[in-house]
Amino acid sequence: MNKNELIAAVASDADLSKADATKAVDAVFDAITGALKSGTEVRLVGFGTFSVSERAASTGRNPRTGETIEIAASKQPKFKAGKGLKDAIQ
Repeated sequence: MNKNELIAAVASDADLSKADATKAVDAVFDAITGALKSGTEVRLVGFGTFSVSERAASTGRNPRTGETIEIAASKQPKFKAGKGLKDAIQ
């Protein structure tokens, strides 16, 4: 399912126009992104938890040349499925 299909499903399920469903979906994505940017976890009970994971700097090897390279520290978004979601797909 891509974003357009998600919007169509939300519009159908909530009896909304596609324009209103687009605004709703975009607002949810923006709220989650904003919370993660500010360092806040987003917990949706029964669905899952969005969080930010910090990766420390490390060294690696270029597979082509074997040369040692430095990998910079970074922040990565993370999602952990909740019990309700896990049970729903089994």
